Amino acid sequence: MSDTAPFRHDKNVPAVYQAFVAAEGAVVAAGIDPRLMHLLKLRASQLNDCAFCVKMHSKEARDDGETNERLDRLTVWRHVADYTPAEKAALAWTEALTQLPTKVDLAPLRADLRAHYSEVEASALTALTAMINLWNRLGVSVH
Repeated sequence: MSDTAPFRHDKNVPAVYQAFVAAEGAVVAAGIDPRLMHLLKLRASQLNDCAFCVKMHSKEARDDGETNERLDRLTVWRHVADYTPAEKAALAWTEALTQLPTKVDLAPLRADLRAHYSEVEASALTALTAMINLWNRLGVSVH
């Protein structure tokens, strides 16, 4: 395996990965309109430059009845009348809690982690980072 290959968190720390999946299920069970959830996931994925998630959430949104026109204009949602005030409030909130200040090439960082940690340990460190970001964002949301 290459030192720069992506980690397989689902295989390396399956209990943590399944907990994330369970957390997603709990969010879905909260009763948010699925079309809104797709918009928010898509917008966060656009901001985070996650091509896989952009493709997935765009498809899911279309499958649930979202229009191509609204999806095409999601990146400029503030400047168009396609979105309701409630959707705009949710989009603004999502952007505020999503945007991070830097972009980093992860390949050399993965190689460096592998020099010091096992695959399982590297995935656990990644999960730890994800969880603290989750808790930080939950914390910020109540201030």
